[in-house]
Amino acid sequence: MTRSFLVDLDAVLSIARLGSFRAAALELGMSTTALSNAIAKLEQRLGIRLFNRTTRSVSLTDAGKTFVERVRPAMTDIHDAMLSAQSLQETPTGTLRINAFVSAAREVMAPLILSFLQRFPQVHIDLVTEGRLVDIVAAGFDLGLRPADLVPNDMIAVPLGLERSNAVVASPDFLRTHGKPVVPADLYGFPCIRARLPNNALLRWRFEKDGNAVQIDVEGSITLDESSLVRIAAQNGVGLGYVMEADARDDIAAGRLVRVLEDWTPSLAPLALYYPGRKNPPAAFSAFIQAARDFANR
Repeated sequence: MTRSFLVDLDAVLSIARLGSFRAAALELGMSTTALSNAIAKLEQRLGIRLFNRTTRSVSLTDAGKTFVERVRPAMTDIHDAMLSAQSLQETPTGTLRINAFVSAAREVMAPLILSFLQRFPQVHIDLVTEGRLVDIVAAGFDLGLRPADLVPNDMIAVPLGLERSNAVVASPDFLRTHGKPVVPADLYGFPCIRARLPNNALLRWRFEKDGNAVQIDVEGSITLDESSLVRIAAQNGVGLGYVMEADARDDIAAGRLVRVLEDWTPSLAPLALYYPGRKNPPAAFSAFIQAARDFANR
């Protein structure tokens, strides 16, 4: 298999993922004409048409869908092997800029980011946390970290496999005094800790069970804009708090907080690291992607 053939296969996967020759050409660092010619030659070599092309849209043919389904996992394995080899053969140095939600960063800080820095001390990681979604390319970041369902379609995602959910928590003393809510509607009768989102809107607590989705606009004596503050307030009996389960996990295990309404807080989308397509990435970038894949497969 020649190198040019591998490049052509990457081009097919990029077009299939982005649904656009122009977007794929930008990602691959080539002209749209060159990309179109390369695909035409590949189709001629294979003896099949991979894409249906009109002036407005691009879609896979049935043969193209079958081809992509077979090729994608093989190309993933090839690229993983190349990234792994790069990370071993070169000494990763330089700075990696990562943009993440605060809660996402907390979940991967010790097991992924700090572990990576211990292995590659010559790499500097510049981690920026914020609640809003940003265009990581326009903002100058190498990587983003978000729930998988918020990753832009034109990005390459590395699912990290972490189970995530929200949790309603309160202190043991609070529950002894006020009792426990059994269904979300019960929250209207309890003091709660309100939370403010980065866009300044108040967080509505979301619940779901057996296909029934509910949003509750809770009431309480305090409004906070940071999850760790909600957790502190809940520990001190101010009211029921609504936080990421991972943020309260240690407190729940130690008995400082008690989780309620657990059957109404199902799993959320897993976290994913994501990045735009890159040609000849630096060793630090390749090593971090490989570390993320290893973390996901642990």
